[in-house]
Amino acid sequence: MRYWLFKSETSTWSWDQQVAKGDAGEEWDGVRNYQARNYMREMKLGDRGFFYHSQKDREIVGIVEVCAEAHPDSSTDDDRWDCVDIRAIEPLKRGVHLDQVKADDRLDEMALVKSSRLSVQPVTKAEWDIICELGGLS
Repeated sequence: MRYWLFKSETSTWSWDQQVAKGDAGEEWDGVRNYQARNYMREMKLGDRGFFYHSQKDREIVGIVEVCAEAHPDSSTDDDRWDCVDIRAIEPLKRGVHLDQVKADDRLDEMALVKSSRLSVQPVTKAEWDIICELGGLS
């Protein structure tokens, strides 16, 4: 299993909206960055990801799971763009704010710190475990 981070502005797509989609999940569509698209092409069923509210909130709020591997993005007719489907698994007990991530020396190399603009990012197993700990999950 691999780990990822998915970023969304709350005004565009929120954690609550993701949760409301239930087990069917939802396409993570509208990504128009080649690196982010390529990361989605690497994803496999069952991979886990953090759901991150960007812009105003800037915090990791939940865990999602890839429930459909890369396929054409239905929000465009341009065949260069693919997406995956994700479903909500569980909320963090405590949101993990970007300031917390940046203040933790163990997360200095995390893509969220180094490549903060990328909307889909890889997360290492060590980073995953640290964020889960900070978020109150065992």
